[in-house]
Amino acid sequence: MQSKASLISGSISGLLLIFGGVLQLQGQAWGLILTTIVTTVLIIVFAIRLAKTRKFMPAGLMSILGLVVLGVMVNQLVGLV
Repeated sequence: MQSKASLISGSISGLLLIFGGVLQLQGQAWGLILTTIVTTVLIIVFAIRLAKTRKFMPAGLMSILGLVVLGVMVNQLVGLV
């Protein structure tokens, strides 16, 4: 059951990220805001999983990569203001 929930949540977050990316490519600023929010939520989820399991793979790696991407997104958001 947990695998099915993970598959569904991963699909939803992936589709939201694709949708936000397409909007951003079309010049709509709220696409970047959407992807930033989704990325932040994913970082929190992976950080919680890392704290529970204490295993670096995959939660730790995804948390680190997510933080790097979030830094780039925040930099872009600051540039919009």
